[in-house]
Amino acid sequence: MAAFAFSGLVSFPFLPVAPLPQVDFPTIQITAGLPGGSPETMASSVAAPLERQFGQIAGITQMTSISTLGSTTIVLQFELNRNIDGAAQDVQGAITAAGKQLPLNLFPPPTYKKVNPADSPILILSARSDALPLTQVDDYADNILAQQISQVQGVAQVTIAGEQKPSVRVQIDPGKLSSTGLTLEDVRGSLITATTTAAKGTLNGNQSAFTIAANDQLTKPDQYDAVILAYRNGAPIRVKDVGRAVEGPTDETVAAYEKTQRSVLLIVYKQPGANVIDTVDQIKARLPALTATIPPTIKVDTILDRTITIRASVEDVEFTLALTIVLVVLVILAFIRNFWVTLIPTITVPLALFGSCAVIYLLGFSLDNLSLMALTIAVGFVVDDAIVVVENIYRHVEDGVEPFEAAVRGASEIGFTVISISMSLIAVFIPLLLMGGIIGRLFREFALTVTASIAVSAVVSLTLGPMLAARFMRRQTEHGRLFHAFEAVFDALLAGYRRTLDIALAHQRITLAVFLGTLALTGVMFIEIPKGFFPNEDTGLIFGLSEAAQDVSPKEMMRLQEELAAVILRDPDVATFGSNMGSGGGSNTTNTGRFFITLKPRDQRRVNAGQVITRLRPQLAAVKGANVFLQIPQDITVGGRLSRGQYQYTLQDANISELSDWSQRMLEKMKTLPQLADVSTDLLSNAPQLTVTINRDQAARFGITPQLIDDTLNDAFGQRQVAQFYTQINSYFVILEVTPQLQGLPSTLERIYVKSPLTGAAVPLSTLVTVDDSKVGPLAVSHQSQLPAVTLSFNLPPNIALGQAVEAIRDAASEIGKPASIIATFQGNAQAFETSLASEPALIAAALVVVYIILGMLYESFIHPLTILSTLPSAGIGALLALNFGGLDLSVIGIIGIILLIGIVKKNGIMLVDFAITAERDRGLAAVDAIREACLLRFRPILMTTAAAMLAGVPLMLGTGTGSELRQPLGYAMVGGLAFSQILTLYTTPVVYLYLDRLQAWLMGKPERRLEEFKGVHVAAAE
Repeated sequence: MAAFAFSGLVSFPFLPVAPLPQVDFPTIQITAGLPGGSPETMASSVAAPLERQFGQIAGITQMTSISTLGSTTIVLQFELNRNIDGAAQDVQGAITAAGKQLPLNLFPPPTYKKVNPADSPILILSARSDALPLTQVDDYADNILAQQISQVQGVAQVTIAGEQKPSVRVQIDPGKLSSTGLTLEDVRGSLITATTTAAKGTLNGNQSAFTIAANDQLTKPDQYDAVILAYRNGAPIRVKDVGRAVEGPTDETVAAYEKTQRSVLLIVYKQPGANVIDTVDQIKARLPALTATIPPTIKVDTILDRTITIRASVEDVEFTLALTIVLVVLVILAFIRNFWVTLIPTITVPLALFGSCAVIYLLGFSLDNLSLMALTIAVGFVVDDAIVVVENIYRHVEDGVEPFEAAVRGASEIGFTVISISMSLIAVFIPLLLMGGIIGRLFREFALTVTASIAVSAVVSLTLGPMLAARFMRRQTEHGRLFHAFEAVFDALLAGYRRTLDIALAHQRITLAVFLGTLALTGVMFIEIPKGFFPNEDTGLIFGLSEAAQDVSPKEMMRLQEELAAVILRDPDVATFGSNMGSGGGSNTTNTGRFFITLKPRDQRRVNAGQVITRLRPQLAAVKGANVFLQIPQDITVGGRLSRGQYQYTLQDANISELSDWSQRMLEKMKTLPQLADVSTDLLSNAPQLTVTINRDQAARFGITPQLIDDTLNDAFGQRQVAQFYTQINSYFVILEVTPQLQGLPSTLERIYVKSPLTGAAVPLSTLVTVDDSKVGPLAVSHQSQLPAVTLSFNLPPNIALGQAVEAIRDAASEIGKPASIIATFQGNAQAFETSLASEPALIAAALVVVYIILGMLYESFIHPLTILSTLPSAGIGALLALNFGGLDLSVIGIIGIILLIGIVKKNGIMLVDFAITAERDRGLAAVDAIREACLLRFRPILMTTAAAMLAGVPLMLGTGTGSELRQPLGYAMVGGLAFSQILTLYTTPVVYLYLDRLQAWLMGKPERRLEEFKGVHVAAAE
């Protein structure tokens, strides 16, 4: 036994800490850029060729893409059992195969990261300075902080939000340029050749060698101002003659904030499967050395640290575990009222927990909410085995038997019962261990942790328990007042139970009808109760997505973002937050922004995160010009799609116009549903477009091609990266554009010229094209499984279950007459909910079948297992009633509770049936006498074990600490199920036993037993 304790003590410090078991889907994100490319161009020329190649990779469960201005992001999610490194190799092969179909000027070219963009960041840092420009702050953040953090084991990606990477921006005045006869393409060509850093060789003399160096690279704005573009009348025309070169950020349309101050955000994402706490701890360990290498005027602050709430949640469960142990021990002491006798089952608790810790370590599991919940619940029933053994031994000691003989006799009498209880309880988890998918992954760690506790408990109870009883258990001849007080209460309970049991046995048909009614009601309640996926936790974080009108300018979007930030800053429960806006080469559009809000610790605020969101909604809605969608990030994220809500409903159709029309109808319908909140769409197809129509005949007269016109427009308005210069640690771009004053004016097109390859003359662009500003187009183009897609996102209002929302959406789709050509599917967590909902009945049925088979093997009977299983319907009703009373839906955690009840509640039936069978076989008692005696003699241990198991669930049910929302359904299900079943099964189980005993006699061809009338049997041992 010491080995159990020692192995657990050694293993415990090495157990990793996590919020939940590792259930991350292997996910890979592919990004590609084409600066200045419209969303339609990116979708057709970049996303589509890549998707066709990715579609040939085996094991992909979801493929989504979003194409925005100059950027395409594709997310591939694979089956849970797919190795992410092998998937990455397949992705790289597909990128290579698609290379010939992609535009040649992609920058950056397609690259992949092993990251899920829909996951919550594990760490967000802000960098800002009151003395240095943001471009310098960004330079240090990128070159030192981001690069070093990216190298930490477990980090998938460090995204720089609001990136202000330094660049040289060459701003040309089209009017001045046209007066020289030059065009923007001439300027671009000159800039490309003006700077280079090529190999120049060495001079090797007889005695010395010289490496050739030259001033071939330009790195400063004044150097670019001096670049000669051409000569006119023998005089050079330089850049400064037609414009100017300035230092500025590479992308001026993005921004980030720490609260309301401009800054740069470093957003850290973990790799699928990486441990959050280990990864963040490694980053924090490196931060002091990293920040020491940057100027002290740059302040680096932590905006978000996901490990704070994870640690708080785990610590809260650990406290719950300790409290449960104390409560269970007090229950044993209250029933047995003997310190040394109480000590024996108490010893089994730490031994079982230490043994479980050793198993957790060997299996590579972590200390998380589920494994610690498993240990907490295990406290209630691992002690059951010891209680049953010790109580039986103690009964013999109280009857005057010597302790050693009592230990041998008591253990032998109850040994088979303990083995039956343990084996049948373990059998409950066999279907869980064989399940696949996300539910199977979650259940597996929970099931194996509980199984380890049960196995250790059974061994300890049948070995160490009797040994300690033989050495330390003594009959007490004198008892104090407290003993007699408890004994009087118990005697009163037993007397009341004897009288009511006699009534139940005298009216067996009525009692059986109650049982059958309970069975039917269980099925009805299971169908009717609202169902969910996972309880929404208060993670101490809120993510928000702000959205303005599709024609909003970057400058106006920055103003709106600052105004929204001021509202959030006033909330008393907000500790800090960061935000960013603009595309920045990612999947966000120019009219959107993001908020990362960290709340104060749970014990420092009076309301939960959901109530904070409810309070913020009307205040944010008062800001005109923008909508904000808020949600609480959760530890489990299914799917790789970033959305405005926690749940998604996606429509797909090859016909884009039909898709756009019906998605809008569905959106309007969903907004009317009371079961939904924050309904929104990712369809952004009404952005104003400046449509340039090329007169191809006119252009051909001058030898001007559409490509030349496109290039010229990109030179003027695309923040075109025309050249690069290099330093020892990074490379930087030279950006070509027209002067900022002209960039927002459609009339600027009249000032732009294109050079004719035939005549060499500059031709006004306005003579070659017509411009129409009345049309609209998309800000983003989304695909799913290679088809155009529109995703409608939503959150849940208070007291609404996900199952109710899903059903309402399905009904809404039918009501509006959605055509069959449109494929409608739930995605993300809503899709996982549908899958789990379909598997729940099969899971419960499989658990029942396995338990029946195991019990049938143990008792060598087809009938007696049915008597034992008859205890379950009342537990099901109790669990469902308790969940309903607590305002909770039937989630995955609630199902875990019901599965546990299958294992725990049947122990009452096992103790009764096992005793009755023995009494009939060995003493020749009639069935009614045997089952009555069993009920009265087993009444005390049944009460003790049930009370112990219930008190293991009470702290989970009543907990209010960090992460308590995840644990409450398990506590409610356990307490409600045990309490209700305790009341009913003490009466229905003996009656079911009698009816099934008669059925067995009839099946075996024995004379039918008449209905035995109860006459009253004196049971001396119960008095």
